[in-house]
Amino acid sequence: MAVAVQAVSLSRRFGAVEAVRELSFEVATGEVFGLVGPDGAGKTTTLRMLCGLLDPDQGRAVVAGMDVARRLDDVKDAIGYMAQKFGLYGDLTVEENLDFYGDLFNVVGKQREELKQRLLKMTRMEPFRARPAAKLSGGMKQKLSLMCTLLHRPQILFLDEPTNGVDPVSRRDFWLILEELVRDGMTVVVSTAYLDEAERCHRIGMMDAGKMVLLGTPAELKAAMPEKCYSVKSANLRATKHALEHRPGVVDVELNGAELHLFLMPNAAVLDVLGDLDVQAERITPALEDVLIAEVRRLGSKAAA
Repeated sequence: MAVAVQAVSLSRRFGAVEAVRELSFEVATGEVFGLVGPDGAGKTTTLRMLCGLLDPDQGRAVVAGMDVARRLDDVKDAIGYMAQKFGLYGDLTVEENLDFYGDLFNVVGKQREELKQRLLKMTRMEPFRARPAAKLSGGMKQKLSLMCTLLHRPQILFLDEPTNGVDPVSRRDFWLILEELVRDGMTVVVSTAYLDEAERCHRIGMMDAGKMVLLGTPAELKAAMPEKCYSVKSANLRATKHALEHRPGVVDVELNGAELHLFLMPNAAVLDVLGDLDVQAERITPALEDVLIAEVRRLGSKAAA
């Protein structure tokens, strides 16, 4: 397996806050790797260290086979980085922004025109090439940012919550574009607050308080969750939740839309837990949200012990 990105014991503090703590992981070439976790978990700090935008206090980042600290200019040529905040020029049109970034990357002439046409077609932004960036929708702005990031044909793409605040249709379109780029051989490292997007990643790393707490494919993480998960339906979900919360064998009960998700200890029997409650219960595969919540809860219990 060729390795595109490697973090080796990366750590970074901001004053008294330890944002990232001895973080180590690898991303394979051609992989979509997702960093997920609650706000303040250290996802953005991690991406910025991998891109050479922030120096680690300790540890090492290797990207495209190059030590980021020693060969930063070469690393920058090999990667594309898209920050959370829209950073293009609002008074320039879509095409003018592309031309400006083409000049910055020294992508000129026929090569630029061919690449512009391909990117505009891929993102379905051709009809909006003359529109000022400030007048684009949120989803269109993200597509424009992505196009500008891709102009120099990076090997590895780093995306920091690229669809945050974007409507569901635009989020879907954005991920279809990413999937096309990966089919062409690109490696993608993306942080996301949306766990349905994490399901699209080949592997994910779940972060909490600056540390990697879980690492694997979505299927592996669900299968490895020690608690048993059940869908529970009843006429009064809140009353059922209250009745179940403190029963022996119950780890947690969470409202989940029109049902409850009940988490039991591995040796607990669901019929014993439910007792005489008038409910319907069915064993289910936990969602990634369930896995993340359970792990954060488990870590909180250890810290309090």
